[in-house]
Amino acid sequence: MRTAIDSNILSALWSRERFAAEIARTLSDAKNQGGLVMGAPAYAELLAYPRATQVFVDDFLADTGIVVDFEIPQKLWIEAGRRFARYAGRRRKSSRQSPRRLLVDFLVGAHALSQADRLMTLDSKLYKQDFPDLKLV
Repeated sequence: MRTAIDSNILSALWSRERFAAEIARTLSDAKNQGGLVMGAPAYAELLAYPRATQVFVDDFLADTGIVVDFEIPQKLWIEAGRRFARYAGRRRKSSRQSPRRLLVDFLVGAHALSQADRLMTLDSKLYKQDFPDLKLV
């Protein structure tokens, strides 16, 4: 069972959030159950983590066995765009405001649907609503 990893998981781990030990255990379990993958958009977000360098990020991913999938096929872009459009329409109707979520969140979800069996994230509300067919950890 392959698990896609959202960037917020590693950010919380690196920040030593109160639940970092649980995140580390869950990552280890997921790795043992079939491997870990991260899409290119989530990787790019990690490079913005305070004081993170590309070497730090790459070394951490290699040490933890997280494979980065840098190939984003057309079908994934289209799926992310369709789901983002539905979200943006709901947001405009319900609050007459612009979307608050970023397209990258929808790329992470579409990647997880296409390249993994589930997604490990701290943002379950978004994914439950906009990716109800995606299993979450």
